[in-house]
Amino acid sequence: MYTYHCLNNISEHGTSLFTDNYKQVETTDADAILVRSANMKEMEMPENLLAIARAGAGVNNIPLDECASKGIVVFNTPGANANGVKELVIAGMLLASRDIVGGIEWIEQQEKTEDLAKRVEKQKKQFAGNEIAGKKLGIIGLGAIGVMVANAAVHLGMEVYGYDPYISVHAAWNLSHSIKPVTDLAEIYGKCDYITIHVPMTDETKGMIGKEAFAAMKDGVVLLNFARDALVDEAALIEALEAGKVKKYVTDFVTPAVASTKNTLVTPHLGASTEESEDNCAVMAVKEVMDYLENGNIKNSVNYPAVDMGAPRTAARIAVAHKNIPNQIAQYTKILGEAGINITSFLDKGRGDYAYSLIDVDSDVDDATLAKLQGLDAVLKARVIHG
Repeated sequence: MYTYHCLNNISEHGTSLFTDNYKQVETTDADAILVRSANMKEMEMPENLLAIARAGAGVNNIPLDECASKGIVVFNTPGANANGVKELVIAGMLLASRDIVGGIEWIEQQEKTEDLAKRVEKQKKQFAGNEIAGKKLGIIGLGAIGVMVANAAVHLGMEVYGYDPYISVHAAWNLSHSIKPVTDLAEIYGKCDYITIHVPMTDETKGMIGKEAFAAMKDGVVLLNFARDALVDEAALIEALEAGKVKKYVTDFVTPAVASTKNTLVTPHLGASTEESEDNCAVMAVKEVMDYLENGNIKNSVNYPAVDMGAPRTAARIAVAHKNIPNQIAQYTKILGEAGINITSFLDKGRGDYAYSLIDVDSDVDDATLAKLQGLDAVLKARVIHG
């Protein structure tokens, strides 16, 4: 029997996939934890915790290095909420191009008298805007969301430029041939009427849109940020808005400074807040956890390598999370050989400081042998999965 705990409300579309071999518990002392936005950075990780699944893409609320050092595999759900974010980005472009919000607010403030229609016709010019068809859109980051935004913008008649030096093969396959590839951000800054950011938050990308970037942009550019707030240097942004360099800043991240600055459109972190996105994320997260607990396979982990050997077809499978240092495989085979356990299949992959091994054997693994494996200095977690 496996146990799991939900730190946030997780859609039943996902949790209903758990079989009778799983039990939900009320404490974090579980085999797996499902989480959305809850902050886990100050949380004490239980000794028996094997996996954490984030029902979403961002994992800033999870202590990844600490988890990796304890052999806890952290999963996310890339692409599961991409369509929801894409639709909000497109909406943001439209709201920034046409003063729809201003028009609606003006109507709400008017007295609802018989001459309202005449007042509307007289005042509507102040809310006039521009169409996005024919305009140039620059997309920084062509992951799941960036690709969807790019393809949608092409269908809306925009001229789309894409920048991503690390684009995956999968993303490239899904990208419209109409997208113009860019190898220098300066080209996007200098050409595009709209710029939208879709890159992860790292030490390298923090504040990447700063003074120099704003100086290189066209006057009157619209900047959209539905990725992470810290990608944009807030002080430089406010200066660019006040100078008119940036016509509108559209973001899904609320900070007091940005929310109180003119020409900003700020939504309350609604990117993935759709019923469909929450369902998709929950389903993917639960499937990842089940595959890991039952088969030892790792897919979409952010702190361990991807390893997949399908379902176990032998007597047992040994799963080992360990430090990525020399001579580990030799030690595993020595211990198993001394126990008279024959290895039928072996797969080991590393990622940075950590690695992960799956070992299929044709006989059961006794507690003493498992204890020897677990006792190795570099081994963080070792367990046996029965076929």
